[in-house]
Amino acid sequence: MELKDKVALVTGGAQGIGKIVGEELARQGAHVILGDVNLEGAEKSADEIKQNGGSASPVALNVTDPEAVQKCFDSVSKEFKLVDILVNNAGITRDGLLMRMKEADWDLVLSINLKGSFLCSQQAVKQMMKQKSGSIVNVASIVGLMGNAGQANYSASKAGLIGLTKTTAREVASRGIRVNAIAPGFIDTAMTQVLDEKVRERLIEQIPLARLGLPEDIANCISFLVSDRASYITGQVLSINGGMLM
Repeated sequence: MELKDKVALVTGGAQGIGKIVGEELARQGAHVILGDVNLEGAEKSADEIKQNGGSASPVALNVTDPEAVQKCFDSVSKEFKLVDILVNNAGITRDGLLMRMKEADWDLVLSINLKGSFLCSQQAVKQMMKQKSGSIVNVASIVGLMGNAGQANYSASKAGLIGLTKTTAREVASRGIRVNAIAPGFIDTAMTQVLDEKVRERLIEQIPLARLGLPEDIANCISFLVSDRASYITGQVLSINGGMLM
């Protein structure tokens, strides 16, 4: 119960990696706020956490809306206490080759993946500064480090998120706030499950550990980074990719 009495907000917490991260943080004793535009999904995931003995609450959250983000953080602090942990996990893909990519698809991906993390981090830092402690983890991606054909918008958003991580970490370290990023490789989620089996096989051939990652692999790393075991770690990018990028 390393995170007992901590309040953790996980964006994009209704499903996929965000849901599994919420479950792990709850197992460690945190009260988890699952923020998502899909409130019904967040409610279902929060109920599952509570059924398993954890503490969780759903909240409607559009990370691209500054007023909605501020309202979310204000309501959390009034109902519980100031946020101790923020996991910026909300993200989408709109893949396409650069020469054919629609401007709307570029703008949407950058808005959710990068601007959303900026807005949430801004509100979190304001609260964390008051208590002179806190931890933020940004969910970047292996493609933010190596690029990927057909994902100019997604790669740019994740590379930008790494830059945001390092700059924020430098700005708030003196206030006792740590900011790190993780860069997952290819994880077995809904995003990769829709891939053709031959495409999945080709992906696995590039991974020394010879498997896709599991959401639990990501959750375990985040749980470590937000705990006191990582108290001397900030401004870092932890790659979780089975050795695909070394």
